[in-house]
Amino acid sequence: MPDVRTPARPHTTGHDGGPSASELLDFAHRTAADTALIASLPLDPEGRTWIRLDGPGGSEAWLIGWPPGTGTGWHDHGGSHGAFATAAGELTEQSLTAALPTEGWKTLELADGVDRERKLSDGRGRAFGPHHVHQVLNLSAETHAVSVHAYYPPLPLMRRYSRTGQVLRLEAVEQPEEWT
Repeated sequence: MPDVRTPARPHTTGHDGGPSASELLDFAHRTAADTALIASLPLDPEGRTWIRLDGPGGSEAWLIGWPPGTGTGWHDHGGSHGAFATAAGELTEQSLTAALPTEGWKTLELADGVDRERKLSDGRGRAFGPHHVHQVLNLSAETHAVSVHAYYPPLPLMRRYSRTGQVLRLEAVEQPEEWT
């Protein structure tokens, strides 16, 4: 299995004339501060809820509600760069500080020291590049979280992974019609 050590860096310039990761983060921050929009999201006590938004420059954006104890599981964004910001509550992002190849593998053994964890509370966010693999979690036992996510180009697919120790395995590839 390949040993992955290359540092990941956010994509800072747009490609194909689209918005950069930093522009997507700015959008996510501004949208997360829109209290009327955040309050309009219906919250479900058991499952995530979402509303699709118009993102800047042809990007795809989502407002997502996270019940206590929910998360995404490990995934990537099919080569899109993106950003997200927490509008309410606190989310934990667990990510890899390595740029993983987006295709051509089913199992990778990760190098030691590639794990990163960030806690993102009200108004905090982050941008990421096209090779970013992470999971986002609401670890609260009682409080919903709400966040804004934006991607460019619009998500062509999402790859889902399982992780056991330092081994990351590709489990599924989801197409847009599966989450819209």
